[in-house]
Amino acid sequence: MADSSSQSIVINTDPARIAEVICDYPSYPRWTQAIKAAEVLEEYEDGYPATVRFVIDAGIVQDEYTLHYDYAEDISRIEWHLVAPSKMQKAQDGSYDIVDNGDGTCTVTYTLSVDLSIGMLGMFKKKAEKAIMDTALKELKKQVEA
Repeated sequence: MADSSSQSIVINTDPARIAEVICDYPSYPRWTQAIKAAEVLEEYEDGYPATVRFVIDAGIVQDEYTLHYDYAEDISRIEWHLVAPSKMQKAQDGSYDIVDNGDGTCTVTYTLSVDLSIGMLGMFKKKAEKAIMDTALKELKKQVEA
């Protein structure tokens, strides 16, 4: 598996609101630029999505893939992995860690590791991961704080 990258952002709200937005996968196409479709394929007994199919179109990068999600009991950690290889990815593991700062804000840390099916130089891959995480966190913050 490839090395992972992490980035954090502070969001002005409580942990429950952040988790609510993250776990509402079908709404992603309305507030994220690259995700064109997101469909919950399977849910846990408590109603949280277990597997979700995504269609992305980020210009030169287009892919369709399915992720399996696991959740911490207190929903402070949401993690996922790629169910099966896709056109662009051999593997993907990621997580959101949500920490309540005790002052009406939370720090959200996004960790991502992607093993691509196509060749890409390490420095370009790291730049792409950073751009993906930076965009995802900024879009999450904007949606949560709206």
